[in-house]
Amino acid sequence: MPHSKTKQKPQHSPYQVQVLDRALAILEALAEHDSDLSLAQISEGLGLHKSTAHRLVRVLERQRLIEKDTETGRYRLGLRLFEFGAKAVARLNLVPRARPFLERLVRETGETVHLCILDGAEVLYIDKVEPARSVRMASSVGRRNLAHCTAVGKALLAQLPEGELNQIMNGRQLEKRTPNTITSAEELRSELALARQRGYTIDNEESEEGVRCVGAPVFSHAGAGIAAISVSGPTFRLNSKTVPRIAQHVAAAARELSAELGFRSTQATAQALLSGVAQAGP
Repeated sequence: MPHSKTKQKPQHSPYQVQVLDRALAILEALAEHDSDLSLAQISEGLGLHKSTAHRLVRVLERQRLIEKDTETGRYRLGLRLFEFGAKAVARLNLVPRARPFLERLVRETGETVHLCILDGAEVLYIDKVEPARSVRMASSVGRRNLAHCTAVGKALLAQLPEGELNQIMNGRQLEKRTPNTITSAEELRSELALARQRGYTIDNEESEEGVRCVGAPVFSHAGAGIAAISVSGPTFRLNSKTVPRIAQHVAAAARELSAELGFRSTQATAQALLSGVAQAGP
């Protein structure tokens, strides 16, 4: 029969795979560059005809996987990827896998411990373990807080690629919560650089007066900062004498949870973290 030669294309045709590969290549290119890319840069960098690159970019933009800067005409990763990332974190069963490490931190420090993820310019508290003592932190699971003035937030911001950090910070005023809150973008960037160097962060009464926190990032198997752990307590307990010890415990818990999730750090990285913790101070 004549129709026998005109069968429907198989579901996994080479053309469909090629389109998907090219779309993913565009996302990877945008993720790897610190600055936005023009259509010409995407086309040339991936060896695509400009019309092909344009069609793919329009589809990705329509799905909010990338977005176009209306002033420069350049492209960056879209916020929908953050939404996918948040769902992926949930599917990792992060909370139950992290809980033993949080409970251990409470025993080691006697203070409140939080597990958080980044959502744009905010952090979302996804788990909390409290000590059995009268003076504890007034926080709850599901609560949100600003990233720039919290230890967990700074720990996560410090791990973002420059392009993603710019996307969050550009044009955003850093809200002042206390006299200690960092409100300068330049000062915050310096703080994040210090965090990357020493492996932990400190909220020195920046979100709430009388409260100090120490945080550290948790990495996925791919090396992305997917969460952060913090120890929080009143400043009379988290002081210049106790913070170095607490920072050591927090960094160790974050490092071991990261290994549990498949992350493998180099020996040099581990030594740098330990060296930084040894110099900890509020």
